[in-house]
Amino acid sequence: MKRVSVDIGGTFTDCFVAWGEQCVEGKALTTHHNLAVGFNDALADACRQLALTPQQLLPEVDSVRYATTLGTNALIERKGPRVGLLVTTGFKHTVPLSRARGYGEGLSEPEQMDIPNAARPDALVPIPMIREVRERVDYLGQVFWALDEDDVRLRIRELVDAGAEALVVMFTNSVVNPAHELRVREIFLEEYPAHMLGAVPVLLSHQVVGRKGEYARATSTIVDAFLHQIMYHGLGTLELNLRQQGYLKPMLVNHNSGGMAQLNSTDALQTVHSGPVSGIAASEYLAAAAELGNVVATDMGGTSFDIGIVVQGGLKFYDFNPVIDRWLVSVPMVHLVALGAGGGSIARYERMYKTVEIGPQSAGSDPGPACYDRGGQHPTVTDADLLLGYLDPKHYANGRIPLNVRRARQVMRDALCDELGLDVIEVAKLVKKQVDAAMANGIATELRTRGYEPKDFTVLAYGGNGPLHACGIASALGVSKVLAPPYSSTFSACGAGTVNQMHIHEMNTWTVLFNPNTRSFFGDFDAFNRGVEELERRGREDLVRQGLDPALIRYRLELDMRYGNQRVQTAVVTPLARLRSQRDVLQLMELFHARYGERFGEGSQSPETGVRINTLRVCAYVEQPSVRFASLAIRGEPLAPPEPVAWRECHFVGHDAPLQTAVYDDRARAEGTQIDGPAVITTRATTYLVEPGWTYRAVAQGGAWFLRR
Repeated sequence: MKRVSVDIGGTFTDCFVAWGEQCVEGKALTTHHNLAVGFNDALADACRQLALTPQQLLPEVDSVRYATTLGTNALIERKGPRVGLLVTTGFKHTVPLSRARGYGEGLSEPEQMDIPNAARPDALVPIPMIREVRERVDYLGQVFWALDEDDVRLRIRELVDAGAEALVVMFTNSVVNPAHELRVREIFLEEYPAHMLGAVPVLLSHQVVGRKGEYARATSTIVDAFLHQIMYHGLGTLELNLRQQGYLKPMLVNHNSGGMAQLNSTDALQTVHSGPVSGIAASEYLAAAAELGNVVATDMGGTSFDIGIVVQGGLKFYDFNPVIDRWLVSVPMVHLVALGAGGGSIARYERMYKTVEIGPQSAGSDPGPACYDRGGQHPTVTDADLLLGYLDPKHYANGRIPLNVRRARQVMRDALCDELGLDVIEVAKLVKKQVDAAMANGIATELRTRGYEPKDFTVLAYGGNGPLHACGIASALGVSKVLAPPYSSTFSACGAGTVNQMHIHEMNTWTVLFNPNTRSFFGDFDAFNRGVEELERRGREDLVRQGLDPALIRYRLELDMRYGNQRVQTAVVTPLARLRSQRDVLQLMELFHARYGERFGEGSQSPETGVRINTLRVCAYVEQPSVRFASLAIRGEPLAPPEPVAWRECHFVGHDAPLQTAVYDDRARAEGTQIDGPAVITTRATTYLVEPGWTYRAVAQGGAWFLRR
């Protein structure tokens, strides 16, 4: 297998190249003004290890896969086109009102506890850019008020005159009958052909979201339209860059649903958080291959700390109504918790509690932490790590980023020392203690709210800063074992090379499996099966359009189910592809009963109120060859470590005086090597920190190792 996988993060661009039996990692700073520059630098770094040029490598690979935060950054910076919105008459204020609670979505927990002082997000579509259209379809899909085409032409003309660069059409109940939305797009093209206005995207809400719920469907389509232009140009530039270097196959883009597709089959909304989701996909694959059991995936990069859960048995956690930035959307996304606790997270004085607060603001890659000496004005976690002695100023990022210790000390002193009344080292220790505690608390909260205990999970520590803070996080979390997976510093990029080409399609339904009023069971199997077949057809067409063999396509049926009129829905993955008998209905109800009990506690089920399916969801995918991980089994007696390449004084939380710490290089990653802390292992891709009281044991090629207390 020959493959290039890329994770473009907020600070670093990671490149993972599988070249036959050889796997190499490349890193470079992310260049936000032109992502292709950072990609070229990271690819060149990997190619040097293979003694190849990018022009020699790219024509030979089977695929190039991108996971990117481009859409996330565009939302944060509010960089996007002026969007116009067409809605059904009477629904003009659906989006501005945001269910009367939209101003609380996307805020931190302390901010949500003070909702009266919460600020609404800046509108992606201001009220003057919303127009009502005379039309109405009822909940059964029957036309109640025929589309007034003259009115449509007038409203479109008003939005174009107001400067609309993208158009969203969101009509009530269009997921049941999309005829009116489809006709609006035809009218737009009649009025404004492409040769007049150029590429003005027209997004129809029923094509972005297949579920009812006007507000979430509207925001999903609006966010998609807002990101469309920057994603088209940003990823288009990346694809053009590949063409210039001899790669002629379609570029593949990772999705936040855990799959991937070609660029021409990717919605902008699907790329948000796709990088961290790729790391969760790699964690799932590694957990199954190495029989690790339950795993909590933690990715500490330069900007954020991302948490995902992988439970033994293949149960996936999805957010079916995730909050992206400040907006509730309605697309299936692998569940992910992101904390503002990366290496570039800014440390500042918290006046109320007279301590240090970390993030969520980040120095990013430009200017970066103060020690990068590129103009950073604020102390960061990386500055603290440098002052504590963990980082080598001359060999950070394989020597490509020299670190300025004096600059790190200066900003730490100016911003924090005077306020706290502590010296620079004590402040740096406090920064490390606070950030480790914040990450550990995030992991514990995520697990315990789902009914799990941290001690029952293996913690995976990856990302550029994961191995550096693994011991501190584990100590704060109260666990005694941590695993850094193979290729830990570029593990999310590696994960981009393990996912399948996949599309998910949904359809709203009203399927009552058990009616308590008539005490009857569902029997219209043909209607149910027609819905599943339609979703399978859509997924099949998506994959065939990308050149995949229809014989290789597989399907997974998922159902959103609930008891009676409860608002809470539970996703159920069923092995049944079709319903053919009452026995199948009972089997499906038993499966829902079990899943509901796992989620809310056994005995909480209430089938006497009725059982209903609200959403059909079909995942169509083609399995792809994947990166093979070496065994993580601990074999034989431990090997003595190599001779340290240096000794230096490092400062640790809980120790007043500095400790003489052995420093090792890549040789310490040889399988079987065991090192007792304190120790620092500096490699070309990342830094491993073994704190006092911990033991390091290398277990496989690619740098996989266990830490045990």
